[in-house]
Amino acid sequence: MKSALVNRSLRLCAAMLGLAMLAACFPLKTWYKPGGRVARMQSDLTDCQVSALNKVPRQIVTGLTPIQWIPVRHCHPGKGCVTTYEMEGGMPYQYDANTDLRGRVAAQCMTRKGYAMEEIPPCPDSIRAKAPAGQTKVMPALTGNSCVVRHSDGSWIILNKG
Repeated sequence: MKSALVNRSLRLCAAMLGLAMLAACFPLKTWYKPGGRVARMQSDLTDCQVSALNKVPRQIVTGLTPIQWIPVRHCHPGKGCVTTYEMEGGMPYQYDANTDLRGRVAAQCMTRKGYAMEEIPPCPDSIRAKAPAGQTKVMPALTGNSCVVRHSDGSWIILNKG
């Protein structure tokens, strides 16, 4: 029993490490304000998300997956074949019908606070290999040479390619 738990934990850790490594290959999409502090941006984002949730509460809607009738042919030696039908689908699912609207309200809030959504490309391997271990605390002005190095803990540092 203990061995199975250890194996499951190791597989989970390996999967998370793989996801973290994969994330390093993708651009960073974040709310950005040159000269702003990252900690303040994260706090403002939380405030805007809570405000949006208060303005646009969850609206949980239940739906059903589409129903399909699947023919199944049963043949018996000497008795012939019979076709029956099995129903597939019709399973209930739930979703929040206000998710998109709430996201737009939060985005308006961040825009009013002076942020813009930016997409920062990942740094090439040659720069990533030399990147300092720290993280960006104050958002620098972005240029065409700006790139990002993501760390395994979710933090990131913005550097210049040139």
